[in-house]
Amino acid sequence: MSLKFTGYQKFVVALLSFLQFTIILDFMIISPLGAILMPALNISASQFGVVVSVYALSAGTASFLSAGFADRFDRKKLLLFFYTGFILGTLFCGLAPTFEFLVAARLVTGLFGGVIGSIAFAIVTDLFPMEMRGRVLGTMQTAFAASQVLGIPAGLYFSNLWGWHAPFLMIVAVGVIAGIAIAIYLKPVDAHLKLQTDRSVVKHLVSTVTDSRYMFAFGVTALLSIGGFMIMPFGSAFTVNNLGIEMAKLPMIYLITGIATIFIGPLVGRASDSFGKFNIFTFGTILSMIMVVIYTNLGITPLSLVILVNVVMFVAIFSRMIPSQALMSAIPDPANRGAFMSVSASLQQIAGGIASIVSGFIVVVGEDKKLEHFDTVGYVMCAVAFVALIMMYFIHRQIPEGPVKH
Repeated sequence: MSLKFTGYQKFVVALLSFLQFTIILDFMIISPLGAILMPALNISASQFGVVVSVYALSAGTASFLSAGFADRFDRKKLLLFFYTGFILGTLFCGLAPTFEFLVAARLVTGLFGGVIGSIAFAIVTDLFPMEMRGRVLGTMQTAFAASQVLGIPAGLYFSNLWGWHAPFLMIVAVGVIAGIAIAIYLKPVDAHLKLQTDRSVVKHLVSTVTDSRYMFAFGVTALLSIGGFMIMPFGSAFTVNNLGIEMAKLPMIYLITGIATIFIGPLVGRASDSFGKFNIFTFGTILSMIMVVIYTNLGITPLSLVILVNVVMFVAIFSRMIPSQALMSAIPDPANRGAFMSVSASLQQIAGGIASIVSGFIVVVGEDKKLEHFDTVGYVMCAVAFVALIMMYFIHRQIPEGPVKH
């Protein structure tokens, strides 16, 4: 029988989901703005890759450096501190007049925003047992859907009206609301403080990074982030220039896809708890490989088919993301949970940033503005996904999931 959520647990899930909405939107908005931003700032595909990757690289660096003290403070206070910095960084993005200023602003945003996901994930692991985490993480993925349904279409609409700066200012306004809610309503999350030893911050970090139980998991985490970072940054430019979809119809694609993902996330989370997290991850990996090959080899395509392909791709993405996060959450000891999550987030973001840069050098914008060699990026992603599947199998064997319900 499935465990029931308490009223406060439901509130925490809703609050963290709202917070995740702003974080995800800040990162995701760059991709659909690519088709507008590149000509507006007169930058190349490789320079746009830098705009995307600098956030990931700075976020990864910040996550790694924060690992040593991630378990030394109340997680609520850490969350509030880094979220405030994230909002300020996003404000600088909204005021950026040049490519160089935008890169610097994305760097600042990443330094603070990159730590937030690991803190939120640690809070989830602290407050929810393994048997509930699939449903929790599945529900939190509705933040991704909300960014698709509400944020990205609205961001594109306002960018068409007032320029590409407008979406960032919109995120700041929403982010302030989320920050106030965290400060007022989230209870302290400090039970882990009783489990701490007298180790220094550096020793705590070193012991986490060198723990043999964790090192393999860190490698899997890094691999899982590569595929999305290679393909996602060029999604809007590929859709407009290669698939022949008008810029004005981009919001419709994100809107319909986002509505679908509102239902996909919770369903995948529930399936992960019911049928086994590794089983769902395997399904998602195979489907991802199939859909990436199809997507990256498309030519001029009807709008309805583009939407269908996007929806199925998100089924695959969530079917990898949600169960893998749930499995990884069972690996660290409670006393090291924050450090483990921070190092994992660091490796994920750094690997993703490098992947984005590599993708920027593989993809070339032709004279007709079409992206060339995008199919090569798809094949690389498939190879990485296959290796990650094999490695995740060994992770799965070490983690008791409890009885699988049919």
